[in-house]
Amino acid sequence: MQAKEELLQKLSDCVFDMEDEEVVDVVKEYIECGYDPQEGMLEGLVDGMKRASAMYEEGEYFVPELIVCSDAMYAGIEEFQKYLPDTEDTSIGKVLIGVVEGDTHDIGKNLVRIMMETGGFDVHDLGRDVPLDAFVDYIRDNDVDILCMSSLMTTTMPGMATVIEKLKEAGLRDKVKIMVGGAPVSSAFAERIGADGYTRSAIEAVEFAKKLVGAA
Repeated sequence: MQAKEELLQKLSDCVFDMEDEEVVDVVKEYIECGYDPQEGMLEGLVDGMKRASAMYEEGEYFVPELIVCSDAMYAGIEEFQKYLPDTEDTSIGKVLIGVVEGDTHDIGKNLVRIMMETGGFDVHDLGRDVPLDAFVDYIRDNDVDILCMSSLMTTTMPGMATVIEKLKEAGLRDKVKIMVGGAPVSSAFAERIGADGYTRSAIEAVEFAKKLVGAA
């Protein structure tokens, strides 16, 4: 039986090296050894995506490579999810998530969604390039505990502030907690636009969301 650390490194390498087929076999081997699936996702798959993102920032990887890396990560996560406890009937909160209008970068949003789901939340994903009114309309028509908005572009960041203002105008702001994230976003920006919080990573997002709903 391989050591957990070795398999975590293999999972990370599969994502970093864009091995979207091999990663499934490594996940199965990891599970057969009796290791924790959530740790495998966070310390293995997510670690590999972090490494790939660092290479992207350094100009060594480009968007096509990043997309294939994310495909490998999602393939591994999909396999891991088969071994996670079913949380469908034990949801700790309802989350609405989406990338604001004008922005089509959704790798980070997708990762947050997956981590939220595995963390016990019921998540509705509006996708990317979401019209600002769509956030407001959904919250008006559905029970939502937390709204998560992301932006990877400084030009679309103001859209998050607009959504918050629209929620205020509709008398819905007090109905929902609001979290924001994305590379150009900061805690200072979140505070300035009236959001309830900002997190730098999917892992932090889940822990903060749990605190917002009193589940942490």
